[in-house]
Amino acid sequence: MLLRIFTEPQQGASYEQQRAVARVAEEEGFDAFFRSDHFLRIGSGDPLPGPTDSWVTLAGLARETERIRLGTLVSSATFRLPGVLAISVAQVDAMSGGRVELGLGTGWFDDEHTAYGIPFPPVGERFDRLEEQLAIVTGLWETPVGERFSFDGRHYRVADAPALPKPAQQPRPPVIIGGFGAIRTPRLAARFADEFNIPFQPVERVTEQFGRVRAACETAGRDPSSLTLSVAVTICCGTDHAEMRRRAEAVGKPVEAIDVAGTPSQVVDQLRRYGEVGAERAYLQVIDFDDLDHLRLVAAEVMPHVG
Repeated sequence: MLLRIFTEPQQGASYEQQRAVARVAEEEGFDAFFRSDHFLRIGSGDPLPGPTDSWVTLAGLARETERIRLGTLVSSATFRLPGVLAISVAQVDAMSGGRVELGLGTGWFDDEHTAYGIPFPPVGERFDRLEEQLAIVTGLWETPVGERFSFDGRHYRVADAPALPKPAQQPRPPVIIGGFGAIRTPRLAARFADEFNIPFQPVERVTEQFGRVRAACETAGRDPSSLTLSVAVTICCGTDHAEMRRRAEAVGKPVEAIDVAGTPSQVVDQLRRYGEVGAERAYLQVIDFDDLDHLRLVAAEVMPHVG
């Protein structure tokens, strides 16, 4: 199982703090640095320093890291027009030398849309828009150089686009789709995704959703093994239980609310359970950007035992 670091900068983190986490994650051998794509703090607490744009941040990190993969879990389809998103991600992919992955979803946090004047249609329309965005973004990337791309949908129309710039990865950067939906989400994953992710759920629910996604692949005539399966989990690891509890208190979470918590050996056992039901990657959500020793502990005492 590959371990990736997943951050939530809207909860309070500057670019410099994100850069520090990404660099330590790279130094310690984690596979990727991912971040959420939100414009408003979720829940109560100090809102400073305010949000940072995910793709602006990843563009900076593309030039300040060398190996680690970079991406969003997940960008909201409500935030950016699909043609603009395709251009932005392709440019960041080129800036990184081909290390970018795009997680894309419907969006769900209505308060951030209200706060910043972003339209927030009903959930059915958001799924319709997501499907069209996936078709446009992947279509633009996969169009051969010198050819044109057009798309005529209900919500978006792309006419005779030169489909440039091209990303460094060919035919395109990996696309990640995730979530809990029982019907449309698995279908979209089977059609468009390179990876399917389910966040913050117990092993039993992960097993059920993975089963739906595999079935959707079979219905679509796709080999289910061609789709990478992953989970995102909150993590709190300590050399002993006292250290683990201090880390939980520092981020304001009761231990019982953390998906994977304990000493390194306990964390290894918990992650292995996700691996046993098919998870090939685990995104470890870390909230405290200044606790870089947490990353170092997981890298030294957990990572070697879950690979």
